[in-house]
Amino acid sequence: MRSPTAADLVAAWDGFETDFAGLSRDADEQLSVEQIAWADLIVVMEKRHKTRLTAAFGTRLKDRRVVVLGIPDRYNYMQPELVARLEPALRRLLNRRS
Repeated sequence: MRSPTAADLVAAWDGFETDFAGLSRDADEQLSVEQIAWADLIVVMEKRHKTRLTAAFGTRLKDRRVVVLGIPDRYNYMQPELVARLEPALRRLLNRRS
């Protein structure tokens, strides 16, 4: 539930539009070529996600910035500990003040 939490946190800030999707076959919404084309920035939670993203979409990522946050998969949606890790990382990444 990391990506939906991150997307919802950033969506609440003025000037940002967000979306989220998964890379696995069992994801509720799988990442699409259209989402990659739409995105200015792609944020993933773990290095393995960036590896899988690159393997799946290679050249389509050419002009896209992909950032790894390093957040492990052990949280529930909007869990306070997850928000405490995500919010400062996202603020730094997007140059937002508290």
